[in-house]
Amino acid sequence: MFRTTRALLPLALLPLLPLLLTACGTEKVAGREPLAPPPDRAELQARAEAMGFAPGLVYVTEAPGFTLARQSVGVYGGDGFSAAYWSRRNSAQLLLLVDRGVMTAESCPEQPLGQGTGGTVTCQRDGDVWYRTSAGQHEYAVPEKDHVVRVSAVATAVDRAVLRSAALAAHRPTDAELAYLLPPPHHGKPSPPPHGIPIERGDLPPVGDGAPRNEVGASG
Repeated sequence: MFRTTRALLPLALLPLLPLLLTACGTEKVAGREPLAPPPDRAELQARAEAMGFAPGLVYVTEAPGFTLARQSVGVYGGDGFSAAYWSRRNSAQLLLLVDRGVMTAESCPEQPLGQGTGGTVTCQRDGDVWYRTSAGQHEYAVPEKDHVVRVSAVATAVDRAVLRSAALAAHRPTDAELAYLLPPPHHGKPSPPPHGIPIERGDLPPVGDGAPRNEVGASG
């Protein structure tokens, strides 16, 4: 069910992202309401699909002191969803993953935890959800009709009660939350270069072998 993450920002980089986060406290994913009314649902779903994930697999959550790191939003697996939340107070991180499939007593130990610890996964039933542990990580998995919502963290950084609360609080976003979550449309402007393609440099000549201009006086 869970495949390789294709567009997930490494969690270790989240504390280095400048100006990503809104104020601390018990906050919803949006952090603030948009200044203008959100686009209609059809446009929002089209923007979600353009990013590569199925609109029905997009979820948000909330937890005391944690705020969405918007640049972490991306595709998980084929068309699943991933996002990370960060605590300014202690740099703790929550990873939200949503993907198609099911989780049962038989399949739970066989499925990776979080981004994949490589260790043995232990599963414990907790009401209608699963509590999972592996190699210093722990996770709550919430089975839905045809997909599973998972929230994971380092066990020593986020306690089990907070993790469970964040998993149970996960929900499909409102229009306002979805508008905040997704990058704005480009309205005819060229899209940013895909991952791995270098940004165009202003010091490269349009003709020749592409070497930078090194004329005398170019640097002052």
